Amino acid sequence: MVLALSFLSVIALGTLLLMLPFAHAQAGESAPFLTALFTATSAVCVTGLVVVDTGTYWSGTGQAIIMGLFQVGGFGMMTSATLMGLLISGQMRIRTRLLLQAETHSLALGDVKSVAKLVLKVTVAVELAMALALWLRFALGYGMPWGDAAWHGLFHSISAFNNAGFSTWGDSVMAYSGDALVLVPLMLAIVIGGLGFPVLHELLSERGRKRPIWSMHTAITVWGSLALVALGTGVVLLTEFDNPGTLGPMGWSHKALAALFTSISARTAGFNAIDIGALTTESLALHYVLMFIGGGSAGTAGGVKVTTFFVLVLVVWNEIRGHRDVEFRGRRIADSVQRQAITIMVLSAAVVSLALLLILPLTTLPLEKVLFEVVSAFGTVGLSTGITAELPPGAQSIIIALMFVGRVGVVTLAVALATNQIRRNYRYPEEKPIVG
Repeated sequence: MVLALSFLSVIALGTLLLMLPFAHAQAGESAPFLTALFTATSAVCVTGLVVVDTGTYWSGTGQAIIMGLFQVGGFGMMTSATLMGLLISGQMRIRTRLLLQAETHSLALGDVKSVAKLVLKVTVAVELAMALALWLRFALGYGMPWGDAAWHGLFHSISAFNNAGFSTWGDSVMAYSGDALVLVPLMLAIVIGGLGFPVLHELLSERGRKRPIWSMHTAITVWGSLALVALGTGVVLLTEFDNPGTLGPMGWSHKALAALFTSISARTAGFNAIDIGALTTESLALHYVLMFIGGGSAGTAGGVKVTTFFVLVLVVWNEIRGHRDVEFRGRRIADSVQRQAITIMVLSAAVVSLALLLILPLTTLPLEKVLFEVVSAFGTVGLSTGITAELPPGAQSIIIALMFVGRVGVVTLAVALATNQIRRNYRYPEEKPIVG
């Protein structure tokens, strides 16, 4: 509840600031309430969906406000989610906590005071490093004035690390789809921010070891993310290779770079190096899956999270093999975690389905484009086929609610499920209904 109220407060403040005349590019004009609310919610929930062009509709001050909102939203979510994870671990008995910390090298409840400081250090270090790389590339490679290059570099670096997807250019980064010196820094920022702070903390603490001992959470997040990126890149290459609206006109290396960036960005970053509206049906279907899954827990990415998805994959795999327990890397996954993953997945699917059913009667737009918009909003991705501004006010209001629920609701639900473990001294007799 505290997390939800704090995010609502920042959204309200952001909406108020964006409605003031100095935030609008046209002197003396003010943004309508719904436009300001949509933009503020999208920024704080680090989504990136917009109903107006960020670079031309908003003044430099307005763009700075938007950048501040998605910086606060990303930092607040990383810190809050990590602290709530520690709170959950604090519910365990002291012996279990000590054993778990020694075995996984994870943060302990006593580290609460230093969590925000560590998150801040990582955030500042990554954002400044990527901003510097982009600044030099824009200035030296494209002849931008040094001041403009610095602004664009900083804005896109912060947006990428926070998986916000906001861009000062109307076509996002399509103009740089073949430039590795622009896309690689953006991809690094997206991946680092999307892994989640617990994973980053563990990877940094294991640095220098010949054979790092990763916790199950880190192993699932890292290897699961790599698998999704590889799958996404391969499918985009296959389905868009000859598409004249996307990869068709590009050379081989250009195609590979654009496909890799598209795959990484689809998991909640929201930048696009190719025209999303021109994607094939197969690529759109791939995006539904990648956007819904999202990134790592306690990070800047959205979605139901990589661990949630792959825990369910392991449940299915072990059931097929006839194993009584769900096992991974010599460890057993707790029954409570399996139930939490199922609950998050089912409720998330229900929210997306409900939003889709509410929006479809309000518009005549095609089903696949509306579904893309809905999943993008829930996964706080920010990618769009170009219909966001075309949606009627009622549909935009639903998208606003969906962005908030997708960003804050999933984390709050996960914490509520993890802390709501009631011990009972009895069990009912077992019965097996027929399934399938």
